Amino acid sequence: MDLRLAPVTPDNVADACRLSIRPEQEGVVAPVAVSLAEAYASRDVAWPRLVTDGDGGPVVGFVMGSFDPGNEVPAFRCGIWRLNVAAGAQGQGVGRFAVTAVADEARRRGQDRVTVLWVRAEHGPEEFYLRLGFRPTGEELFGQVVGELALG
Repeated sequence: MDLRLAPVTPDNVADACRLSIRPEQEGVVAPVAVSLAEAYASRDVAWPRLVTDGDGGPVVGFVMGSFDPGNEVPAFRCGIWRLNVAAGAQGQGVGRFAVTAVADEARRRGQDRVTVLWVRAEHGPEEFYLRLGFRPTGEELFGQVVGELALG
């Protein structure tokens, strides 16, 4: 795959909303359309991006970072709000690419860590995030584990 990061635009928003994950994952991550509505409502802090296969190619993933350094909750100052990888593209580096893109943007903004919340569930993303170097902070928010990745 030739992975690229792209902003969400009027030309690709429908493709973004059609992105479908594996059925067993539907209970642990919100659909892209819900994430885009949240991004619209939180446009000052949300950073939604598509992952495409090639320049203008098919949408294979969606990631939404959040950059709100003044947030009173440390876990919400710099993090990954959402990560969706198309069912047929899972296991091909799309998720890793998306997480790296958020980490790169965080560094560019002068941040030293990225957080993410995940549900501990049979088909949840915990093992994925742990493999990428995230570590649980010991905190839980909304019944989800808070993980952090130190940026060096």
